[in-house]
Amino acid sequence: MEKRFERAIVVGASSGIGAALARQLAGQGARVALVARRADQLEQVADGIRTAWGKDKAIVRVHDVSDTKGAAQAFDELVKELGGLDFICYAAGVMAEVGADEYPTDKDLRILEVGLAGAFAWLNPAATFFQAQRKGAIVGIGSIAGDRGRRAYPSYHATKAGFATWLESLRNRLTQHGVRVTTIKPGFIDTAMTRGMPGLFWVKTADEAASMILNAAKKGKQTVYVPARWRFVSLVIRSIPSFLFRRLSI
Repeated sequence: MEKRFERAIVVGASSGIGAALARQLAGQGARVALVARRADQLEQVADGIRTAWGKDKAIVRVHDVSDTKGAAQAFDELVKELGGLDFICYAAGVMAEVGADEYPTDKDLRILEVGLAGAFAWLNPAATFFQAQRKGAIVGIGSIAGDRGRRAYPSYHATKAGFATWLESLRNRLTQHGVRVTTIKPGFIDTAMTRGMPGLFWVKTADEAASMILNAAKKGKQTVYVPARWRFVSLVIRSIPSFLFRRLSI
């Protein structure tokens, strides 16, 4: 059963899928709190929303998700300012360039902080809030990159895999309380993170991806590949035995 969201938080809303989601939520009538660390880009997205759909449609909160101790207070303040909450999306993530013979703990920990620790810090308060009101929708932007451990970006693959498993656990806890948890696994999306990468195919714009994500969240779907054809690619990739997979240059 589809529904329209009225009060939303998007974490990682300064660019890419997060910004596109914020715009589409506002365009469908929601008041949206935009959270990210880059104030100038965040304000630019918010100004576009206010111009198009009204000054009260966008709230800005500058916050670095690696500041996990400050997340719960920021969440509570935004819920109060919005007058409630029925949707939250965690779209924050980073991916650093890693050389074939490089094993950089500092880069790995930054990816983990943003992609996983920050998600815990923001979505745990949301889970508590939604369980108490017995409704709400949580969306986590993962990646097909989390379905196997490829060579290129070990910590990014591990972070997305961990995020998907954690969201599944959250779903199993919250479904009995009327709360929906949707895991999104995009393929290649035209964002700053992927721009310039060689060999991309089936590329979707951030707006196209956001539309698919919102439709999935409204329907209460559990795990969604964007676009859907990536599910079949993932099925093939996950079926390859490890001793063969490690020989592949992917």
